[in-house]
Amino acid sequence: MKILHTADWHLGKRLQDFQRLQEQRDVLAEIIQVANAEDVDLILVAGDLFDTFNPDPKAEDLLYSTLKELTANGRRTVVAIAGNHDNPDRIEAQDHFGRECGIIFAGFPKTEVRSYELSCDAKLLCSAPGFIELKLPRHDAPVRIIMTPYANETRLRSYLGVISLDEEIRHHLGDHWTALADTYMNEQGVNLLMAHLFVMKRGGEQPEESDDERSILQVGGASVVYTDMIPPQVQYTALGHLHRFQQIAGGPCPVVYSSSPLAYSFAEVDQQKYVVLIEAEPGQAVTVTPVPLVAGKRLLRPRFKRVDEAVDWLKENPNCYAEITLQTPTFLTSDERRQLQQAHESLVTIIPDVRDVEETPEEATPAIDLTQSMETLFTSYFKNKNKGQEPNDRLQHLFREILATEPE
Repeated sequence: MKILHTADWHLGKRLQDFQRLQEQRDVLAEIIQVANAEDVDLILVAGDLFDTFNPDPKAEDLLYSTLKELTANGRRTVVAIAGNHDNPDRIEAQDHFGRECGIIFAGFPKTEVRSYELSCDAKLLCSAPGFIELKLPRHDAPVRIIMTPYANETRLRSYLGVISLDEEIRHHLGDHWTALADTYMNEQGVNLLMAHLFVMKRGGEQPEESDDERSILQVGGASVVYTDMIPPQVQYTALGHLHRFQQIAGGPCPVVYSSSPLAYSFAEVDQQKYVVLIEAEPGQAVTVTPVPLVAGKRLLRPRFKRVDEAVDWLKENPNCYAEITLQTPTFLTSDERRQLQQAHESLVTIIPDVRDVEETPEEATPAIDLTQSMETLFTSYFKNKNKGQEPNDRLQHLFREILATEPE
């Protein structure tokens, strides 16, 4: 059984003033080509289908036309869940459209897919809150999927009966997964878990997040989930939320973030993007193959000491989005800015680093590391302005509220 895992499409997302819908069309067409070339049986889209709760109609049209094309006229099933950027009610509102095409949508942690015969070659054998079992047309063995869309504090309280945060949330979510796995999963089928959560190894290093995906551990967000909570029956865990391809250690099976299909912020500078091909059979370890994507422009962050160097580089690298830092003893003139802008149609930001160009490294003021998280940058700024004093808990709490990605 061949399964394709993708996530974090963020349809409708812009890069500051730059519209990226055509790039998204191109990379989704590439994903369709991969699905067809590999002749996959099932496609998992692990959340953040859109970039906002109320997406542009063009983004909606692109999502649903792409999902329909991925079904290959009903020959394969697509399962898509909501992420923290998605409106779960909007995602589930397309149930009728999905049913007609062989697409299954899940917006909430305990969504129960209605028992119906899909209008495609696959059959829905069984469903429970947060779970489906499918019979795919070319396989005798069924595929079982535990589905956990993004869940913040409010949704977990409503759908899992959780009262407090952190350890109790993990306890209830782990019990929910274990109960589904113990009830429905055995070695006579292919067993999968798909989630849009922040997952890490217990006691391990926190995975890298991009600035656009500020931690969903913030106020009103979901608790961190540990890989040792994944039931042992699960053969592959398909994750969404983090935009870099990575496999998280500590689980009973491969636990994989597939990556976003495009680089969406300069924290993702020059990242290679992927979809993930999984080959699975009942009772056996799966084979995981990341498939690189080539559509879309790279995001690059070069540094220069002279305007003419920057202009030459921009002319030599037209097929990218650029954020350039220019070390200069004075602020840039309007003429210099005009030269830079005219040299490149996708110049996103010009950052003047005002200092003595000839100063030694020991004398130089440290440049700001823009790959750091917003919280780290805020703390550094506060300490710099307040003679080394760190912000107190109340101020940090207020700052996290400002960063929250999802409205009430």
